[in-house]
Amino acid sequence: MTANGAFLKTDRKFRLVQVGCGNMARRWVKYAAGRPDIELAALVDIHLPAAEALAREFGLDCPCYTDLGTAIRETGADLVFDVTIPQVHKTVVTTAVELGCDVIGEKPMAVSMADAYEIEEIVRRHGRRYAVMQNRRFARQIREARGLIAQGTIGKPSHATANFFLGPHFGGFRETMDHPLLLDMAIHTFDQARYLLQADPVSVYCHEFNPSHSWYAGNASAVCIFEMSDGSVFTYNGSWCAEGEPTSWQGDWRVVGSEGTLIWDGTNDSYCSVAEGHLGPGARMHAYKRVEPSAPWAGHEGHDGCFDEMLAALAEGRPAETDCSDNLKSMAMVFAAIESARSGEKVRIGPGQAYDRG
Repeated sequence: MTANGAFLKTDRKFRLVQVGCGNMARRWVKYAAGRPDIELAALVDIHLPAAEALAREFGLDCPCYTDLGTAIRETGADLVFDVTIPQVHKTVVTTAVELGCDVIGEKPMAVSMADAYEIEEIVRRHGRRYAVMQNRRFARQIREARGLIAQGTIGKPSHATANFFLGPHFGGFRETMDHPLLLDMAIHTFDQARYLLQADPVSVYCHEFNPSHSWYAGNASAVCIFEMSDGSVFTYNGSWCAEGEPTSWQGDWRVVGSEGTLIWDGTNDSYCSVAEGHLGPGARMHAYKRVEPSAPWAGHEGHDGCFDEMLAALAEGRPAETDCSDNLKSMAMVFAAIESARSGEKVRIGPGQAYDRG
């Protein structure tokens, strides 16, 4: 990517196999079909009619398979899009990299930390790349918010907090999960915190609970306190059974620094409120000035922005911003928070901890 976020064109051509042809797959195929440097070589799904229907929908003249290994061998693919369910991500990624492909996959990278570590080791051992879709890093407002922090507008961050309160009635699997908020949704917010602070988690204390009015079987609310590697603290307050005055799906953010505070409500543009001048005689608080982003984000947003970054990284031979090695740290925040809620104690975050065993 260029400095302002625009997609950086490269000379590399990708020969792509997409595995997983359900509803989410349409977004991935549409993106791939719109890039001149991608040839969609095959579609794969355990239910062959689903792959054939997707090919017809997008007018693709490519073969359809039920087996990923066969598809890769017969088409000579070098890239796999993994849009399957989380339970088979490990199998898909392992198969792809062992056959010489790089992988771009839907989150989460695995259903346990143990599997995530194993996947990352397999990818590294085979000299391939595996990047994970973290599309919420690529909202224009959060990229601009990060720019304000990077410029030193609020000084050194010391405390970030995200409030996430919505009441979606999904039906289906989310309402029967043990940890629907933390497992299915919070990784987005945790990953955003790492991006905004450019810091990694050190420890967490989490209280997870399910209000009496909840329509979820598992705990749909949580409060987390993360200590971060830069000395800052990130707090998360969230619920998926909160009726009334919903926050944005991006959350409602406040990042406090030594010189001011960044505000982002997840919908409107971020801005900073910065201390101005010296305290006057008898004054107890500074006057504050509002500072708007000075470097607009010119790249694509959401899924497309994340795709742009992941493919640019492959073409340039570097790890993507959301490379699996980096994504391990966002996943660890989720599983460590669940372990803390279970044990009632603060949990250290890093390899070899109790939450790794799942």
